[in-house]
Parts: sequence; C-alpha cells; structure tokens
Amino acid sequence: MNSAEEEQELTLIDHLIELRDRILKSVVAVVLLFLALFAFSNDIYTYVATPLLDALPEGTSMIAIDPTSPFFAPFKLTFYVAFLIAAPYILYQLWSFIAPGLYQKEKAIAIPLFISSVLLFYGGVAFARYVLFGFVFAFFVSVAPEGITVAPDINSFLSFVLTIFLAFGFAFEVPIAVFIFIWSGIAEPASLAEKRPYVIVGCFIVGMLLTPADPFTQSMLAVPMWMLFELGIVAGRMIRKKQLEEEMEEQNQQAD
Repeated sequence: MNSAEEEQELTLIDHLIELRDRILKSVVAVVLLFLALFAFSNDIYTYVATPLLDALPEGTSMIAIDPTSPFFAPFKLTFYVAFLIAAPYILYQLWSFIAPGLYQKEKAIAIPLFISSVLLFYGGVAFARYVLFGFVFAFFVSVAPEGITVAPDINSFLSFVLTIFLAFGFAFEVPIAVFIFIWSGIAEPASLAEKRPYVIVGCFIVGMLLTPADPFTQSMLAVPMWMLFELGIVAGRMIRKKQLEEEMEEQNQQAD
C-alpha cells in the first residue's frame, strides 16, 4: 500500500469516526431530553389529546384496551416529542459533518434551508395540533351513529396523531423541495407553474393517502401543500433571478 492509499484510508477512517461521534451526540441529546420529559409524559399525552377530549360527548372518555397502554402510550409519545425537540441539534450535527465538503455558495444556501426545513416541519405539526385536530375530531364524533358511544383507545389515538404529525410535517417541506429543484437547475419556475393543475391533483392524492378517508381532512392537507408549492415557486424565482444576475456579471468580467 503506497502513501496516497494510506492517506485516503486514514481520511475515510477519520470521517467514519467523526460520523460516529456526531450520531452518538444526537442519540445522547434525545435520551437526555426524554429523561427530562418522562416525568411529564402523562401531561404531554393529555395536551396532545385535548382536542379529542373536548370533542367527546359529556360523560365519555378515552379507554385503554391493552393493560400496558396507560404506561407505554405516553412513553412512546414522550420519546417522539424528545426527538422532535432535539431535531435542530441533530440537524446541526449533520450540518457540521457535511459542511467542510461544501463550497461557500452552497453553504450560503444550505444554512437557510436547514433552518427553514426545521421551522416548516414544526409549522406542519403545529397546524395539525391547533387547526386540524379540533375540526377533525369534532367531525368524527358528530357523525357517529345513534346509540354508538365514542370512546377511542389511547393506542389507536397515538398511532393516528403520529401519522398526522408526520404527514403534515413532511408535507410542509414542499417549498424546500421546490426551491432545491429550481436552485439546482433541475426545473425552471415557469415550467413548474405550468404543471400547477397536476400538482393540485397530486396534493389531493397525497392527502387521500396520508389522512383518514374523509374529504375534509384530505383538503386540510392538500390545500396547504398547494399553497406551499406556490411559495416555493416564489422563492425559486427570486434565487433564479439572482443566479442569472451573477452569471451575467461573470460573463461581463470575462469579456472585459
């Protein structure tokens, strides 16, 4: 093995060690947050379940079919909350790992994208909790057949809300995806705007796949996705205009 191969191997090992350390830091952050929040796990579950509890008929409540549910349902929710809170730190560790390999222009774009992606994901979760849940649970309870007592199981409820949180969190990343397509040159703002009818249909298909099978809930996901798509086009047009101006300046400098 020559010196160049040895140096390349050492570099790869160094990168793997750094990646391991950053993963460990992320795991430790999630564990510490989980331990700090564990004492409040029941309060966290009640906070998330409040829109459903408020919509239930008077005298009814949620139930626990599995004997272990009263412990494990709040336990699992608290873990996901800890991971969600630690997300900025985890993304920072990821950024610190990949940043040395980026050009200065790429760094200037990547930092706002990282921050925006976190805020948009939080925005999607908040939209589901504070806007969607109140309408959806009230609707489901109101359409229950006469003689049927609505008493959701806490495990089923947890699975439902986690699915909705993830669906809305990732759906709110649409402008980031649109921006990256335009910034990287994969698509032009005008061509994306021309595909608007297909995008709208696609948003409703995604809403149908990721939400319960009722038009109202599907629309509550599809319409924000469409609006965020339009926001991505607006941001993409701005960055594309800036790119064209920079290209013109470089061409003028070369001509001189």
